[in-house]
Amino acid sequence: MKDSQILKQVATVAGIADSYVNAWGHSTQVSDETLRRLLAALEYDVRSDDALLESSLKHNRVEVLADVKVVRYGEPVEIELHLGISARVSDFSWRLIAEDGNVYEGWLQSQLIRDSRAEGGPLVFSLPKLECGYHQIELIRKRRKSPYLMTLIVAPATCYKQQALKDNKKIWGTSIQLYSVRTSHNWGIGDFGDLKQLVIDVAKAGGDFVGLNPIHSLFPANPEGASPYSPSSRRWLNLMYIDVSSVAEFAQSDVAQLLVGSSEFQQRLSDVRDTDWVNYSEVSALKMSILPLLYQVFVTRHLEKNTARAKQFLQFVEDGGESLLHQATFDAIHAYLKQENDDMWGWPVFPEAYRHFDNQAVQGFIDQHYDQVELYMYLQWLADNQLAEVHELANENEMVIGLYRDLAVGVCESGAETWADHGALCQDVSIGAPPDILGPLGQNWGLPPLNPQVLKQTAYQPFINLLRANMRNCGALRIDHVLGLLRLWWIPKGESAQQGAYMYYPVDDMMAILALESHRHQCTVIGEDLGTVPEEIVDKLSTAGIHSYKVFFFETAADGGFYSPIHYNAQSMAALCTHDMPTLRGFWHCDDLKMGKKLGLYPDADQLTQLFNSRAQSKQNILNSLNWHGNLPDGIGLDAAYVPMDRILSEALQVHLASGASALLSLQLEDWLEMDKPVNIPGTVNEYPNWRRKLSVNLDDIFTRQTIKDLTTRLNQAREKVSH
Repeated sequence: MKDSQILKQVATVAGIADSYVNAWGHSTQVSDETLRRLLAALEYDVRSDDALLESSLKHNRVEVLADVKVVRYGEPVEIELHLGISARVSDFSWRLIAEDGNVYEGWLQSQLIRDSRAEGGPLVFSLPKLECGYHQIELIRKRRKSPYLMTLIVAPATCYKQQALKDNKKIWGTSIQLYSVRTSHNWGIGDFGDLKQLVIDVAKAGGDFVGLNPIHSLFPANPEGASPYSPSSRRWLNLMYIDVSSVAEFAQSDVAQLLVGSSEFQQRLSDVRDTDWVNYSEVSALKMSILPLLYQVFVTRHLEKNTARAKQFLQFVEDGGESLLHQATFDAIHAYLKQENDDMWGWPVFPEAYRHFDNQAVQGFIDQHYDQVELYMYLQWLADNQLAEVHELANENEMVIGLYRDLAVGVCESGAETWADHGALCQDVSIGAPPDILGPLGQNWGLPPLNPQVLKQTAYQPFINLLRANMRNCGALRIDHVLGLLRLWWIPKGESAQQGAYMYYPVDDMMAILALESHRHQCTVIGEDLGTVPEEIVDKLSTAGIHSYKVFFFETAADGGFYSPIHYNAQSMAALCTHDMPTLRGFWHCDDLKMGKKLGLYPDADQLTQLFNSRAQSKQNILNSLNWHGNLPDGIGLDAAYVPMDRILSEALQVHLASGASALLSLQLEDWLEMDKPVNIPGTVNEYPNWRRKLSVNLDDIFTRQTIKDLTTRLNQAREKVSH
């Protein structure tokens, strides 16, 4: 066998595709070097062909009993055993410990379905029908000291949907970057207190949800690392969203109140509120000058007296387990080191002794500075409690969904999750996207992926923990790049996106677990499935009950015309724009293209000209579509070159989308306010202040505007009409 054939054979067994169909429809081969680098990241021995084959046998050795099996509820539960032909079936018994505590036992022989060992196949035995949940199987063999173990996961056929959605109610809500909310009382950044107000306003206007950007933990000691899609951890919350003034201990701290009430502090608050861009460093400085004072009050008034509030906190710490300890310790050490050296942006530049949670120096730090570690546990508890209050408020206001959260596709390579990782992540790999028409160089997101082999070995526990953390206190979860359940574009560390390959994941198992957790948390699932969608996952997403993501500007036919929203799949969420796109006004006036030219994002003048021409045609097609459906307002002509994007046209587009078949409709507050500056410009880092732009109007003033009242009235009418 030739060297490259051996390499490709092993890669295929490992789940790495040696070729792919690119955005232009051409089959593209992955280089041998890329395959070798990716296999090495999975801890295959790539020094020689013999070593590679030997390590492949080791990695893919067939055990007597697999680590995990996932089945859908109602399917036969058939367990495969890989035994030698000489093994006596009468030597085996089984024991099943159901999640509810019930125990079932029996002899293998009495449950045997088939024995295909003579043909090189397995023994297969059946188990009784089980309820959905996580169960444990023990296979006991005479004269063997310990049993063979398997986790059996039984999952519903589809993800959870609220009854209103099952009844075909068409609902709408707003999507918001929480940090961008302006009020006269926040500390320069939107917070969970502002979110309460927004939930009430949207509910009163007839909306049924508020969609959020990822609110994952970022870097308190490095506040300018502000991208919500490059979090330190996806299991914990961004501490900057704590509403400091609403914390119980704030009312009990004279020191904190005097400091906040001082003229200097009030001036700083006024200045940070008045900026059009979030000043993360100043926001962090203000909040972190007060929050430790509140922790001190909490220790004195509650922890030392073991009050009911202290017991709630201690239960939170116990439930958070190692993951919370990892996060809090990382944040405490990061803050400690940052005081000495401002260049400490993440653990890769920490002193060697602090570069992993397991290091002795880190354990020593916990012992010596436990109060600092506990401070960050306390802050996570405050954030969790405040988010829970928002969720409860949404339920009280009878919103169908309430909050919908956003799960980022990965974690930053320099954050808490990678720092404390024990093999669940492939840290010699980054994920991204292959080259396409809009990004001819591809994309490298700098996010290490979950290792699919370790997922199976751990019965998917890292994935389960991730879902549980993000389905807390919400009625829907949007999964960024949901295609990653099937495959992710893996790039060897240090390489460009062109040197990548697709790694495939156990998609059926992961979708089943997603369905199980969605039912347990009563959480609808929305999958961001934009871009090139492989045919093999389209039906899987649909049958799994996962809502597709329909962005109006991308829903075009071969001739460039726009599909009518009435023909969208009902199991979807429709939107006009996303955080990676220009606002509605910015799109119409080509502000994104103009800014891209200014920033040097389009060095090819001919390509830029084509983009301007394409935009002009898109605008014309939009007017044609509105006119065809009778939604073009009176007084607006059909020549797009002379039609501005004003409030009337903006409202017409939003009502047009509201008249569609999608179960969910998400609209951006930026478009209600006719804003033109984008949230994020993909492909930029320092060229544009991404993830910082605030809303142009205070929240107090948005829902009192007559134009907004008129718009929400029309949205309610359109949604009600299409529900029937």
